[in-house]
Amino acid sequence: MNMEKIIIQATLLCDLQKVWDYYTKPEHIINWNFADPSWHCPTASNTMEVGGKYIARMEAKDGSFGFDFEAIYTEINVGKNFTYEFGGRYANIEFNQLGNHTEMSITFDPETENSVELQKQGWQAILNNFKQYTETH
Repeated sequence: MNMEKIIIQATLLCDLQKVWDYYTKPEHIINWNFADPSWHCPTASNTMEVGGKYIARMEAKDGSFGFDFEAIYTEINVGKNFTYEFGGRYANIEFNQLGNHTEMSITFDPETENSVELQKQGWQAILNNFKQYTETH
């Protein structure tokens, strides 16, 4: 099945360096990497280099479900973009500073278990959490 890539976006009222750091450093990832307030991200690790591994534990706060999101970096252009592979799928995250704000765009391959709209909503909710956290900390 060949499905079109999904694209989500956000504009953050922060400079690019802060956005990059908050998106890639585990001490920040654990504070925003969940789509719903009933979930959390208790642990994260990130080896930010080509071939390096990103791991984020995502769990329901009530303990009813959880999983590790794992990815391997395939390309990194510090301060501009990076690409990682996860389960045979790819995501590309782009950063673009415009004046005093930073635009982010995430393009990713959909999976086949959930609708494209549900996947888009879930990833956008996580990006919205990231925006809120980064702008207020």
